[in-house]
Amino acid sequence: MKSTILALIVIFTTSIHAQRKVQLVILFDTSNSMDGLLNQAKARIWEIVNEASTITYQGAPIQLEIAMYDYGNTTIPASKNYIRKQLDFSTDLDLVSAKLFGLRTSGGDEFCPAVIEASLKELNWSANDQDLKLIYIAGNESFKQGPVAPSVACEFAAEKKVLVSTIFCGDRTQGINLGWKAGAECASGDFFNINSNEVVQQIDTPYDDLIIEQNQKLNATYLGFGEVAIASKNMQITQDANAWGVSKSVETERYLVKSKSSYKNEKWDVVDANKADSTKILNLSDEELPDEMKGMDSEERKVFIAQKTEERSAIQNEMARLEGLRRTYIEQEKAKSSDVKKDDFGSAVTSSMRKNAKALGFD
Repeated sequence: MKSTILALIVIFTTSIHAQRKVQLVILFDTSNSMDGLLNQAKARIWEIVNEASTITYQGAPIQLEIAMYDYGNTTIPASKNYIRKQLDFSTDLDLVSAKLFGLRTSGGDEFCPAVIEASLKELNWSANDQDLKLIYIAGNESFKQGPVAPSVACEFAAEKKVLVSTIFCGDRTQGINLGWKAGAECASGDFFNINSNEVVQQIDTPYDDLIIEQNQKLNATYLGFGEVAIASKNMQITQDANAWGVSKSVETERYLVKSKSSYKNEKWDVVDANKADSTKILNLSDEELPDEMKGMDSEERKVFIAQKTEERSAIQNEMARLEGLRRTYIEQEKAKSSDVKKDDFGSAVTSSMRKNAKALGFD
């Protein structure tokens, strides 16, 4: 009896820990001068997600949710303060990528406190103070512009236990004078300055091609069901292509994210849907099933999904092994360099996120 109670406590505790969240919101200035910022974000997005995917709480994986806004763009009505919500909190990393790669610049007025306030009001923030809740805002104009005072946005962030970090795209002293450092300090966040027009330096490794080969095998284990199957599979392939279009390093980082538990597609993939609910696929009509499963009865479906799950797990394990070798290689190459490390969009977010996660008790 004692052993049974102990087992239930362990299961219950693990369940609670598995529900711990990292909520990450990025607010992009998409005025005319910010093409460099978007290029850096595209070059670093999968590194950021990869870093977030390594965060755990007492050994249990976290749930990563990402939201996105853009602001300061003339394609957004002035009545909305040139603020546009691109994405509610989502675990769909392909959709996150699609939204980022879809951003375009066009000059406008940049109202930083207003977009911070909008994200705090409109998004479904966790009520758990032990979840990590982060906003990163990047831009290059005065932080004090617009109809909302910085102090109001800061007070609202404090109420929700959300940390707001600022990334000024330009000279550090100029960023301080324009209020970006004060904006971070009043919201308990971090202040960075970056050269948003600088090309992100990336290191190719001997393991990249091997990881790319494993991704081709991984994609073959994704079998779509239901009405969104074709569109969702196409989205997955398109975002692979978007990463490939930036660089081999970015492509590799994306594929490594796909090997982790944070990359999940239970809304359209039979393996992930089965992990979320073991009855889901069994209850689908034959027409809703992927071609490979049509005509299967319940037992045959179970066997098929078990095989695909095992196949995917083996591929992911191999990718994890290659990732370890890749990380070691990159660290060694960086150690050889005499260049002084400068922050870019990705390093600013990853370093801040890791620091704040540890401060809140995450592993």
